[in-house]
Amino acid sequence: MSTHEFHSAVVAPQGIWWAPTGRQEKTWIAIAFAWCLVLFAMMPFWHFKGGQNPSGIRYRVTPEAYEARVERFVNEYKIGEESGIPIVEPPPGADVYLVGRQWQWYPALKLKKGVQYTLHLSASDVNHGFSLYPVNLNFQVLPGYDYGLRVVPNRAGDFRIICNEFCGIGHHLMVGKVLVVE
Repeated sequence: MSTHEFHSAVVAPQGIWWAPTGRQEKTWIAIAFAWCLVLFAMMPFWHFKGGQNPSGIRYRVTPEAYEARVERFVNEYKIGEESGIPIVEPPPGADVYLVGRQWQWYPALKLKKGVQYTLHLSASDVNHGFSLYPVNLNFQVLPGYDYGLRVVPNRAGDFRIICNEFCGIGHHLMVGKVLVVE
């Protein structure tokens, strides 16, 4: 038989855990707490002045109705195709529709620099993440919601839309395109 005493899982901790907190530890706790308060206070500033996560217009919509809007948009403004995906070039000030579905962003967009558009985003199947690379613009795209965002492209270039919310086995292939021209 062993000389060790058997006991339940509830055992008082060993050592001097009841000793008061030291001065240095209190200082670092105070600094960490103050920093948390600063970051919390900065959230409204980042939202309104920083241009991150701009406010948009939200509507409830069935995925079927949104898909129909996207198809009307594509049929009206299609100018070509790339790898089977239509490229659309809407007029300045137009409503632009983009849908996330497994595993593509549909359609590809061609926009003009310095012109305001209302970009509508929705998903037809599962949650997707809209991340415009290399711009720091990220949104959660949900089925059943039309998220409208007023955008003004401020530089020309070839931008990619990346899904940053895991959406299934083909998630890594879900890359869309936005071409901004002068």
